[in-house]
Amino acid sequence: MAYTLNSVVPWGRTLDEYENMFALTQADLQKKIISFGDGPASFNAEMTAIGNTVLSIDPIYQFTAGQLRQRIDETCIEVINQTTANQENFVWDTIKSVEELKEKRMGAMERFLADFEEGKHQKRYLTHSLPAPTSFLDDEFDLGLSSHFLLLYSNLGLDFHQQSINEMMRICKEVRIFPLVNLNAEKNEFIDSFLIALQSDYFTEIVKVAYEFQRGGNQMLVIKKR
Repeated sequence: MAYTLNSVVPWGRTLDEYENMFALTQADLQKKIISFGDGPASFNAEMTAIGNTVLSIDPIYQFTAGQLRQRIDETCIEVINQTTANQENFVWDTIKSVEELKEKRMGAMERFLADFEEGKHQKRYLTHSLPAPTSFLDDEFDLGLSSHFLLLYSNLGLDFHQQSINEMMRICKEVRIFPLVNLNAEKNEFIDSFLIALQSDYFTEIVKVAYEFQRGGNQMLVIKKR
């Protein structure tokens, strides 16, 4: 089935959020990083601006900046309305209000859009859909990140997540996944089965991080090869 833009709800996060979600140190930021399902985050643009490198992969990168901007404009109000209706599922601490959330997210996505075409030309944004195999070598990357992608969407099923992790771990020495709750800010329904399946091949650790916007979403999963 073809991947269509009208199935996407773009929502971008910033470098400082990535640092807090994944407990990234300055040493981590110097590593060879691949970020899965980055969408319209400004992480890549901001990393590039400070002289660091990251490769972002996502199926939405098949579209143009203009097409992505149109989709962002179409869905932004919908996301904000849903957030307003479900404010009890969020922690209004660092981000103080729905209005501030909109400003932060739109700012991140504007920065992404300004960088996107040049980034595609520089091969910093690559079109790819997990769990399909990538073309990268085994252990080509020091660190893989998954922000609001794996484990967030329970409806994709356990097999999808397991197959995706296997490909991520093939090309990465370490993978970090955030958050460990689903879209309803509830514990992912198959996280326990997922962890049991991983433990035969990988070291896993659940780590509390200094970021919580979805209520209860303040943990990341760290996976390393045995």
